[in-house]
Amino acid sequence: MIVTPKFRGFICTTSHPVGCEYNVRQQVEYVKNQKKINGAKKVLVIGASTGYGLSSRIAAAFGCGAATIGLFFEKPASGNRTASAGWYNSAAFEKIAKEEGLYAKSINGDAFSNEIKQQTIELIKKDLGKVDMVIYSLASPRRTHPDTGEVFNSVLKPIGSAFTSKTVDFHTGKVENITIEPANDDEIRQTIAVMGGEDWSMWMDALKKADVLENNVITLAYSYVGPEVTHAVYREGTIGKAKDDLEATAYQITDKLKDIGGKAYVSINKAVVTQASAAIPVISLYVSLLFKVMKNKNVHEGCIEQMYRMFEDRLYSGDLKLDSKGRICMDDWEMDDDIQVEVSKLWNEANSDNIADISDVEGYRAEFFKLFGFGFDAIDYSADVDINVMIDSIN
Repeated sequence: MIVTPKFRGFICTTSHPVGCEYNVRQQVEYVKNQKKINGAKKVLVIGASTGYGLSSRIAAAFGCGAATIGLFFEKPASGNRTASAGWYNSAAFEKIAKEEGLYAKSINGDAFSNEIKQQTIELIKKDLGKVDMVIYSLASPRRTHPDTGEVFNSVLKPIGSAFTSKTVDFHTGKVENITIEPANDDEIRQTIAVMGGEDWSMWMDALKKADVLENNVITLAYSYVGPEVTHAVYREGTIGKAKDDLEATAYQITDKLKDIGGKAYVSINKAVVTQASAAIPVISLYVSLLFKVMKNKNVHEGCIEQMYRMFEDRLYSGDLKLDSKGRICMDDWEMDDDIQVEVSKLWNEANSDNIADISDVEGYRAEFFKLFGFGFDAIDYSADVDINVMIDSIN
C-alpha cells in the first residue's frame, strides 16, 4: 500500500517501512565512518527500538563490533495498519547487522514483567553466556508492577503550583501560552514508579542472580537536566522526580555489583527530537531554538552522534569526565554558556510572527517526521510498499 503520515495529536499513527530502514542505515553509516571503538562486546539494550536506545544499539554494534540483544514493546503491521516505527527500525537493524556478520536478536514484550526478564536471561545464557554492558533506555507511559500487579501511569506536570509558559505547535508554527496544572502526590508517586529506577534495579538484580553479567560490566540509564525555562515542567516537575530516583538508583546498583567490579552510570543526554520528547509542552519551542543556535555554531548532534561520542569519548576513553553527582554529561555542548545565553535571548523574543526566522522549527518538524520514516528525499513515497515486515529473530 501507499503509506502517508497520519496524526492523532502529537502522535504519528503511521510509519513507513522503507523510510525507517533508510533512517537506521544512515545512523549505521555515520558510525561506520568514525573510528572503531575498543569497547563492549556483548550488549543488552532494554528499550532498543527508537531514540537513544536504538542509537546506543547501533553505536555498540557498528562502533564496537558488539553482539546485541534488543528488547522493546512494538506493534507489527496488521491488516491496513502499519507497524510501529520501532518495529520497522528493529527489523532494519537486524537485517543490517546480519549483512555485516554481527549477532543481533530481539525480544518483543513488556520489559517491566518478570516473564520477559526471564526470557531475556535464557537467551543470553544460550547465545552469549554473559553480557558486558546493559543499557536501560525505556520510555513508557505506564507500568504494571510485576509483583503487586498495580498499574502506574506517568504524568508530565509541574509540582507545587500551575506553570504557564510558551510553547510552539511545530505543525503550524504557532507560538502560544500554555498552563499546566500541578500534579498531586499520587501522580508524583506513579510517575516515579514508571520512570524512576526501580525497574532498572530489578533488571540488574535478576541478571546478576542468573550469573549472566561479566566482571566489570557497565550499565547505563539516560536522563536530562536542561535549562531553567524547562525546569518547572521537566527537572523540577514529576518527571524530574523520577529522574532523581533513577540517578540515585545508579549508586545502589554500583554497590550491588561491587563484587564483580560492575558500575552503573546515568548519562545526561542533550535535548533531541524523539517520540518521547515531542509530547512535552515547552520542550518543542526550546529545542527548535536550541537547534538553530547549535547548528549555527556547528555543534548540533542527533541521537547517533551523541551516542557514538558517549562510547568513544567517555565510556571507553579512560576518562568518563563525571560531574559532581557522578553522572556522565553528554549535554556539555548544549549547556555551554554561549549557547544558553543565545537560546535564552531568542526564547524571550519568540512569537508566531518571527518563529520561522529565529528558530529551526522547520528542522524540528523534519526530524519528527523522520522518526516515522517520512521526509527523506531519497525515498519515493508515492510507491507501493509492503507494510508486513518481519523481524528475523522474532518470527
